[in-house]
Amino acid sequence: MPKPRWKSWPAWSSTALAKIDPLMRRQISGFSNPTIKRLKSLREKKHRKREGHFLAEGLRILTEALDAGILPKLLVVAEDVELHPLAQKIEQATVANGGEVIETNTAIIGKLSGKSNPQSIIGIYEDHPTPLMELDRGASDIWLVAQALRDPGNLGTILRTGDAVGAGGLILIDDCVDPFSVEAVRASMGAVFTQKIVQSPWQEFTDWLSSGDGQLVGTSLNTDADYQSVQYTSPTFLLIGNEAQGLPAEYEDACDILVKMPMMGKADSLNAAIASAVMAYEVLNQRRK
Repeated sequence: MPKPRWKSWPAWSSTALAKIDPLMRRQISGFSNPTIKRLKSLREKKHRKREGHFLAEGLRILTEALDAGILPKLLVVAEDVELHPLAQKIEQATVANGGEVIETNTAIIGKLSGKSNPQSIIGIYEDHPTPLMELDRGASDIWLVAQALRDPGNLGTILRTGDAVGAGGLILIDDCVDPFSVEAVRASMGAVFTQKIVQSPWQEFTDWLSSGDGQLVGTSLNTDADYQSVQYTSPTFLLIGNEAQGLPAEYEDACDILVKMPMMGKADSLNAAIASAVMAYEVLNQRRK
């Protein structure tokens, strides 16, 4: 019998909310507590998929979520720690929105975050992938597309780059690392809450892209076109391949254009996240001019 997802847990009633202190917390001190075990399970992809929730740690990331109008379903805070005023605001908003606040020791918070020096606040959020068919391609001039991305740090950094250049979001093609993993969320520095995240098979993506406007630009060594010599048209979809293997040949063939960045040293390619940033800022600079 599958366990209920967090969203199905009973929320505070409006009557109860009117009577409780906004900072009321449930205290948990044992590792064997069922709630702590369930929260810790969110470090694994299969449990995140089952629950439909993920962990986000630290005041900066949780503040980005708050600014984006997204509140946690559950908040975990360290005991005997005076929270920053922004953290207090998040806590108050969480309770007012029907969420729950748990107070526990730093050892348990460390187990939840996977770090020996954890921050004092962790939020549990609903995952929020966007269906491809609901994506508004006209919402931005720049979209980032990653194929078979494996490293959660790269994925999080690409999300962060997308936020910086005003991209519409990140489209993940084929079997990519989970964008809601603890490591990817941490690397995104909050951009997981500001960017649309789409997961799609390649054929479904190309069918969707061909049904409307959009220039698909692939990065590859199999071209003589310098990335700064091309005129990018809006909306531009920047396709970055797998960290080790790059783009498959058939994926390169489907691109409207292939470009490469000059490599002046002995390395033959850039890190996937760095390549995404270089390309995204080139497109942005052309728009600015």
